Amino acid sequence: MSVTVPEAHWRHVPVRLDVERWATRRTRKRVLVVVHTVIAGQRLLDATRLLEGDTRVQMIFTQAPDVFGNGVNEFLERLGALVLPWNQAVQTHFDLALAAGHGSLHDLQAPVVVLPHGAGHNKLTPVARHGGTAVPSGVYGLSRQRLVRDGTVVPEAIVLAHQEELTRLGRECPEALPVAEVVGDPCFDRIMASLPSRALYRESLAVGPRQRLVLVCSTWGPDSLAGQGWDALERLVAELPRDDYRVAALLHPHVWNAHGEWQVRGWLSGLARSGLVVISQHGDWEGAIVAADRIVGDHGSVSLYGSMTGAPMLMAGRADPCVDPSSPMAELMSFAPRLRPERAVCAQISRGPTSRHAGRYERVAARITSEPGRFARRMRALLYRKLRLRAPAFRAVREPARLPLTVRFDRPESGISR
Repeated sequence: MSVTVPEAHWRHVPVRLDVERWATRRTRKRVLVVVHTVIAGQRLLDATRLLEGDTRVQMIFTQAPDVFGNGVNEFLERLGALVLPWNQAVQTHFDLALAAGHGSLHDLQAPVVVLPHGAGHNKLTPVARHGGTAVPSGVYGLSRQRLVRDGTVVPEAIVLAHQEELTRLGRECPEALPVAEVVGDPCFDRIMASLPSRALYRESLAVGPRQRLVLVCSTWGPDSLAGQGWDALERLVAELPRDDYRVAALLHPHVWNAHGEWQVRGWLSGLARSGLVVISQHGDWEGAIVAADRIVGDHGSVSLYGSMTGAPMLMAGRADPCVDPSSPMAELMSFAPRLRPERAVCAQISRGPTSRHAGRYERVAARITSEPGRFARRMRALLYRKLRLRAPAFRAVREPARLPLTVRFDRPESGISR
């Protein structure tokens, strides 16, 4: 369980001025981990793990205000983290703050390192209106709207995955270039480390030796596969022969947390009885990507990561979502064929990629990160530099993803995953 400190007892938290009198360990630096959403929290763990074992550092978590904040409290509860209320966190000085979202960061009393919470920066932010005047949309995570407050760049450091993102940041918000740093992508590295264990991931998803695994992955929102292509999921389950295919669904955490896990399980229960495997949001998802023989996706990050494996891909959901035309996602969507409602599903799924498309998938995957295998080393160096601490000896090890968890439907009231 986590240790959530109520406001009335805030002096019991190791942030008071006389903390040395009460704390067991006398730490030198305090790091605030700012969790906007579950998906942001999951990405931040890739950074916090790089400080594990250093008794000079005390990490404290807080939940920042966000429209998709549902589920964050439970996420922090499972971590067993020390959680500070947001209104106390913004009144307390920290040596460093880590975030994978942008809302309310200007309220913090700490230099902030901002990480992306997906595969780079692909989506465009909605058009905002101020006084009846339309403000053009920008690339989420790179736009001036997100990065600048009162003429000042808010983050102390902006973590990027690829060198080409520097060019895109320069177009969107040139004043932020001095604080941008290309570090790499932890999910890319984890997928690469997981590829040799493909058979284990397939076994964990009960894929038979003669079966092909079709992974259906959806981002959130009305333009997603779950929003506009639900019939595609139903057709895949209904039309693909169960002796030859295993169909699994991987939904963005925002889908689960916006609608509630009980409701999403209810929507999927009939498909699960027909053989659909539903992958839980509470475990690693990268192994499912590695295990897949075919991927049916949309404009979400998981589809982009799918380009790393060479699995043939079909696109569903909205054909023209709000995606930056210069992004790797736009490139992927420019050639990946769409799942056609007028054609038999089996014929479309069984079709293999042409050699031309295989080369294109490789080029898209190469645009995810320009620092393959180096996220841990480079991110750790950045953190210690910002903390002004000498880093302990460290040997970066690329660890494979844990086996994916799947949702149980035998007792829907429990919500237990295995």
